[in-house]
Amino acid sequence: MILDAVLEVKGMKQQRKRLLLMEVGVTIAIALLLIFVMPAVLTGFRLSLLARFLALAIAALGIDLIWGYTGMLSLGHGVFFALGGYALAMHLQLAPLKNGLPEFMSLFGITELPWFWQPFYSFGFAAAAVVIIPALLAAILGYLVFRNRIRGVYFSILTQAATIVFFNFFNGQQGFFNGTNGLTNFKTLLGASVSNSQTQFVFYTLTVLFLAAAYALCRWLTSDRFGRVLIAIRDDESRMRFSGYDPTGFKVVVFAISAALAGIGGALFTLQSGLISPKAMDIAFSIEMVIWVAVGGRASLIGAIFGALLVNFAKSLLSEKFPGIWVFFQGALFLIVVTVLPDGVVGWLRYQGFQHLLTLLGRNKQVATYPSLEEDPEVQHERENIRN
Repeated sequence: MILDAVLEVKGMKQQRKRLLLMEVGVTIAIALLLIFVMPAVLTGFRLSLLARFLALAIAALGIDLIWGYTGMLSLGHGVFFALGGYALAMHLQLAPLKNGLPEFMSLFGITELPWFWQPFYSFGFAAAAVVIIPALLAAILGYLVFRNRIRGVYFSILTQAATIVFFNFFNGQQGFFNGTNGLTNFKTLLGASVSNSQTQFVFYTLTVLFLAAAYALCRWLTSDRFGRVLIAIRDDESRMRFSGYDPTGFKVVVFAISAALAGIGGALFTLQSGLISPKAMDIAFSIEMVIWVAVGGRASLIGAIFGALLVNFAKSLLSEKFPGIWVFFQGALFLIVVTVLPDGVVGWLRYQGFQHLLTLLGRNKQVATYPSLEEDPEVQHERENIRN
């Protein structure tokens, strides 16, 4: 009996290993498709849009971690996105200069480069700042919030208030950050012309690789014990505390990781678009991020990526065809998903679409009730262990 149980567990581990290898293979295949096939199929303009939307998908993965898996609705991730963009943009402003000032500073009467701009002459410092500044800010804010057990709608309001504070700060500091206009007119990065088509393709390839790496990181985090703890916090935090866990540390860590992902997405988006401004910190953009994940499907990493691409491409195409009323289409899409597809598009395909496909093919639906539990090998294994 014990031998059978051991063989059964070994079989399950091998099955999981096969599924993992399949997932890795599919991820690599999609990355290669994006890098080698899409540039030959899409026009330069559409490829540029795809590159920007892939960068946004990295930020969507962070939203899915903090909202979909941990149940904390952040309405302020635009701040972390913009901080990542500003960190890289400050280096891009200084890269072509030796000891001079960015042009906008001279216009506002600044005569000497501010001290906090000095380290951004270094690309290494700027690249590290893209990750560290958003993560550090989220860790400090998260620790102060979570240790006082602030959650639910109060957490959402607090993050939204943070966007107002940062938006007004960056918008008002015209001499330091060029105010509403933001940082733009980038020329070189590591000696390469930013506007060159080959350089833009390198940025696109880097975006694809960073998205694949971000997906792998999130998949690793959510598929092991850490991910199960996050889901337990989302479903019943009080019970988690009774079980001996302190959710504060887990929530701080996942909030910092999601902010770092938003920062990376912001930096890559800035490279693709050639602009970062306080508009990325306003409330509307932060809510848009949540809509991407809601449309794709919460607690589904593929859903977060799919939602970001679907909503942004729909937004781009509809604004071209119907420039006066495209916002209504976006609102209708969100309402349809919330009322008809509460698990998002990917959630519907996973839980209901497959059953509809079986019905169309004339096959009986799978019964997800008690009899199916009787056939579940994991349930059988647990019963055998309990009996022995």
